[in-house]
Amino acid sequence: MQAQPSNFKRFVEVGRVVLLKSGPQEGQIAVIVEIIDHNRAIIDGPTTGVPRQSFPYRHITLTPFVVSSLPRGAGTGVVRKFLEKEGTVEKWNKSAWAVKRAAIAKRRSTSDFERFAVMLAKKARRDQTRKTLKKASA
Repeated sequence: MQAQPSNFKRFVEVGRVVLLKSGPQEGQIAVIVEIIDHNRAIIDGPTTGVPRQSFPYRHITLTPFVVSSLPRGAGTGVVRKFLEKEGTVEKWNKSAWAVKRAAIAKRRSTSDFERFAVMLAKKARRDQTRKTLKKASA
């Protein structure tokens, strides 16, 4: 009997880039350096400001990025070198996931007046589109 292929694509593994869901570094990325047990892993994010620490799996989200050939238990300097060599942080910043998170954060940080200005700009754009379409159809 053949084994069925797995539905899961992201696994907890050494070198997996993770997004932190809670704590003081919430929203930042780090790398799994060592797996402690089925509940926790040691993570490190030397280029993103995340200190090396034990972190529970329920407070991290696995990303599709993996730092390939990262040795188990690698020190902060080694992790930094691998991250910079592969450009992992830049890949993350360009990903649709990170861009969407940045847009949401920017939208949340706007003031009432900035939201009002955006509404006026949208109304002006909508009016211009409507006038252009009316002119083209006439």
